[in-house]
Amino acid sequence: MGEEAVMSEFKHLVIVKFKEGVVVEDIIKGMEKLVSEIDVVKSFEWGQDVEGQEMLRQGFTHAFLMTFNKKEDYYTTFVTHPSHLEFSSTFSAAIDNIVLLDFPTLLVKPSPAPAPAPAPAPAPEPA
Repeated sequence: MGEEAVMSEFKHLVIVKFKEGVVVEDIIKGMEKLVSEIDVVKSFEWGQDVEGQEMLRQGFTHAFLMTFNKKEDYYTTFVTHPSHLEFSSTFSAAIDNIVLLDFPTLLVKPSPAPAPAPAPAPAPEPA
């Protein structure tokens, strides 16, 4: 049998369609500032759709993903943090539509370990 999936982290995924005229770069800068101020955010990444067909993406253009070590870090520290509460009103005013998912992840296939660095070449012997 294959390896069992392992519970690993807790994710906060936000997919949005911004309102017309919103300066998306300002929102992203605000989000980057937010996650830098809250230590329980283990990682933050975002992307903008470049390949999706309009029919499939339904107007959604950006995805934001935050990773936490555990669910409690998200619910008890991040959600109630004053910086999050302040940024949420700015973010909410900028979006036309949103999909939000909060979920524990099941690690099925871990990233491969980085290859070890090659050993240095031996120094030439003195003549």
